[in-house]
Amino acid sequence: MASAEEVVKDVGRAIEEEPVGEKREREEEAEALAPWEQHASIISIPRFDYTAPSSLLHHSHSGFLVTCGIKREKSATKEVMSILGKVLLPIGEDKAEVLKSSDASKRQKLCGQETGEDEGKAVPLNADAQETGENSSVEDLKPARESVSEEHKSLMSLVKLTKSGLLLFTFPVDNSTDTTDIVSRIFQFMESGALKAPVWCHRIFPVQATCALTEKELQETVSKLVQRFVDDKQNTLSKPVKFAAGYHRRGVEETKGKIQKASEVLAQCPLLDRTKCFETVAAGVKAIVPDSVVDLKSPELCVLVELLPLSRIPNGSYVAAVSVLPHRLVSTKPKLVIKPLVAETKQKKGKN
Repeated sequence: MASAEEVVKDVGRAIEEEPVGEKREREEEAEALAPWEQHASIISIPRFDYTAPSSLLHHSHSGFLVTCGIKREKSATKEVMSILGKVLLPIGEDKAEVLKSSDASKRQKLCGQETGEDEGKAVPLNADAQETGENSSVEDLKPARESVSEEHKSLMSLVKLTKSGLLLFTFPVDNSTDTTDIVSRIFQFMESGALKAPVWCHRIFPVQATCALTEKELQETVSKLVQRFVDDKQNTLSKPVKFAAGYHRRGVEETKGKIQKASEVLAQCPLLDRTKCFETVAAGVKAIVPDSVVDLKSPELCVLVELLPLSRIPNGSYVAAVSVLPHRLVSTKPKLVIKPLVAETKQKKGKN
């Protein structure tokens, strides 16, 4: 195993040819990371899948929407790849997740754990990838790893967005991976110490479905997801069922507002108006649970709608990510959002 000094030398050689801006960012990261993590930071990141936005316009996809610091997207991409790799293997014994790039020849595996004699090393993203630190139990990952079947491999795409501080990963149309269960496991792994607290990723929103931001499609999508939530025996609901809705329009003001007036944008897509969106979500919920009531303090069922600032889609087209989540995965104050991976109090202490 390489010493810490050799690891740092390897990192230095790897970044000699980097542009000045990227090199400066990497140096700033290195100051805050231990040598082992510095070595992991040279993992290659995937290319954008430029066919994904078009597919999202016409088909529903599941996946993950990740928030991170502005200009920290590359660091956050590497970090979330590592997190997902360590959590995905134990989830389904017949699934190995692979991150898809626009060039099939450059597909890269998400980080997972090696077993046996190479204990403590990460599965490389490509033939030249370097080793990373060990964060999860080898005993837990071994059974899943041994039972992985090539024919059951799923592909994820990294989708180009127009807003900084956001990352979007999507599964194929026919993929049935339970993204909510994956995010739940991430929190469990962090609480148990099997995963370290992330440095760059702030929140991971489990996208259960996507749809065009129209009244008909949004209501149908919400109803479908609410029905799934109600049918899940793990969810215990009272009568009347208490629900709340959250709506985030990330990127709209930056991308559309500069070109068109707000009234023109709303004319193209009425659901950009919060009130109209909440009315549509409520109609979707009540179509399945007629006796449901709104409760913003302690909802049992939380509907989150995230407008996706997609690149390379026609002007006037809007796509939303939708999820129906249990109360344990959300924060209700000051607004309804997915829980942060690291408590905000800890983040503030770390900055001081």
